[in-house]
Amino acid sequence: VQLQASEGGLVQAGGSLRLSCAASGRTFSTSVMAWFRQAPGKERSFVAAIDWSSGETYLGDSGKGRFTISRDSAKNTLYLQMNSLKPEDTAIYYCAAKSAFGLVPNTYFYNYWGRGTLVTVSS
Repeated sequence: VQLQASEGGLVQAGGSLRLSCAASGRTFSTSVMAWFRQAPGKERSFVAAIDWSSGETYLGDSGKGRFTISRDSAKNTLYLQMNSLKPEDTAIYYCAAKSAFGLVPNTYFYNYWGRGTLVTVSS
């Protein structure tokens, strides 16, 4: 499975941005897709995950109330809608996928990773 994220960008605090991630290859083997992020000097952390079949979602604390994860199965595309962005949301955002079922926040369980896209939120 290959994952290609859209360009991130520079956004002012309080603004919105939508990331997308197109999956290709053996997408039929994908059960869960997720977003992670890595801020400068910090470890990669969980943002949100979605069960590809049911659409069930799991949001990490960092995005609750502000971020929404969704997918378009017909287009094999994952989305992350980010609203009310804060400077602390500045990070490289990665999309990830795994074959096993289960919405989990740990990087260890994800088999496939996109290259990451930079989101910068200015104050």
